[in-house]
Amino acid sequence: MDDVAPEKAGYRRSAGSARGEARRRELLERVTDEVGANGLVDFSLRRAARAAGTTHKVLLYYFDGPEDLLTQAVLQLRERRIDRSLAAADLADSTLAGRVRAMWPVLVGDESWVLDQAIGLAMYDSARYAELARTASVRYLPALISICPPQWPDERKHQVSEFILAVLRGFLIEWRTSGDGPGIESGFAALSRALDHEEART
Repeated sequence: MDDVAPEKAGYRRSAGSARGEARRRELLERVTDEVGANGLVDFSLRRAARAAGTTHKVLLYYFDGPEDLLTQAVLQLRERRIDRSLAAADLADSTLAGRVRAMWPVLVGDESWVLDQAIGLAMYDSARYAELARTASVRYLPALISICPPQWPDERKHQVSEFILAVLRGFLIEWRTSGDGPGIESGFAALSRALDHEEART
């Protein structure tokens, strides 16, 4: 038997329950998979409920409405991409430029178009979906800082990571809007030279 919906939507009786939190994570994983495959257009609680194998009332038991559920699913997709990017960087050569370059195939992977939709949605209706964009830098920046040379001071790591993040965002926009692969490769060559020069100063 499925979970029982509460009397009031948004009330999370599961907050203090390990079993309830496990159930919430399970539902979120299923909805995240569905969003990653089909995107954000026409997202609804009923569509999410079908993907999760439950009812929309049960989803309201664990989430504060469709915006909350959609936001949580996008954040989950973003976390997956960050984890895969860091794993790819760990397998790359020891230079900062090599680690950043290794992250690129993950950034343009299968779910990237959904995360691009999320940024567009945040720009279109910032009052409802600002969180979709606000958390992007908050999560990506620490990941980039973590692959900087460990001996660098924190301020330098932060500055270089901000630079990398800005450049990669530009590459992603170029890739999504024009698909100019050779142009992006030229940009990566310049980025690599800049990072090699920065690292040589160590």
